[in-house]
Amino acid sequence: MRPGDPEIDPLEALRRGDPGPFEAFVRSEARRLVGFFVRQGAGLHEAEDLTQEVFLRLHRAAAAYRPNERHRAYVMRIARNAWIDRTRRRAVRPDQRPGTAGEPGADASVLEASLPSTAAGPDERSELREEAARVRAALAELSEGQRMAFELGVVQGMPYEEIGRVLDVPVGTVKSRVFAAVHKVRARLAAPEEGA
Repeated sequence: MRPGDPEIDPLEALRRGDPGPFEAFVRSEARRLVGFFVRQGAGLHEAEDLTQEVFLRLHRAAAAYRPNERHRAYVMRIARNAWIDRTRRRAVRPDQRPGTAGEPGADASVLEASLPSTAAGPDERSELREEAARVRAALAELSEGQRMAFELGVVQGMPYEEIGRVLDVPVGTVKSRVFAAVHKVRARLAAPEEGA
């Protein structure tokens, strides 16, 4: 098996003293985590900082790691906790800027990087930025619980049972949050744009 193979648990390998799979995991998953934090409301630079924080937490906790679940669910739990910690710190120090979420193109750059090279034209990039802004606005209208459930279920594609473990809520709650989030996002995206 190769180091980036999804069959290999990079955290278990790191715990055993083999850093190769973890390093490959960091390279392959960094953009996904940055996107996760951007969709939660972080600016691009803040999302990059939080992603580094997640990888540091994972590395530090490797000695105590026990694979009781899929490593991706464990990583998302660490990412969620990092986001909660950041929002709590921000609540204590309200004078801190929440990041660069409002900077033009910050969120689109995360999405653009995942596009095939055929979508490199200026018109397509402009459309992507507009669509990213609409999706960001729709996600901002969700409650924190709905946004996290939407992210894990719809964007990350995690099974409801794993989402329940990550969020520490029953599966029924996960289902209702995902359902409500999908309904609200669809309604928001289907609504005509203001000024259009």
